Amino acid sequence: QVQLVESGGGSVQAGGSLRLSCAVSGYTASVSYMGWFRQAPGKEREGVAGNYNYIGDRRTYYADSVKGRFTISQDNAKTTLYLQMNSLKPEDSAMYYCAASPGRLWYGPTWSDFAYWGLGTQVTVSS
Repeated sequence: QVQLVESGGGSVQAGGSLRLSCAVSGYTASVSYMGWFRQAPGKEREGVAGNYNYIGDRRTYYADSVKGRFTISQDNAKTTLYLQMNSLKPEDSAMYYCAASPGRLWYGPTWSDFAYWGLGTQVTVSS
C-alpha cells in the first residue's frame, strides 16, 4: 500500500509560480511511475507530468500544454514528489492530484493504470 498527500496549492495571478508537493508513505520502494494529474470543473482528468524512477532508471515526461513551464521532480528516497509550475495561466486552474503506480517497468510515457491517488490540492490562477 502507498499513501499520497498533496500540498502547496493556492491562488496566484497569471504569470506566477507555485510548487506542489506530494508526500509519499508506505511501500515506497515498490513505486515506479508517479504522476501529477489535474481536473477542472466540467472537464475530464488529464495527465500533466510523469516521473519514472525504478531500479536505477529515471525519466520524466509532460503533457504538451505544460512543457517548458512545469517541472516534475522527486527526492532520492521517493518520499516526496514535486511539481514546479511557472508561467501559470488561467487554464491551469484545476484540482491537482498525485498518483503512483507500483512495480511497472518502463514501457513509455503513460497516464494509465495508476493504482494510488491522493485527495488533491486546488490551484486557481486569476487573469
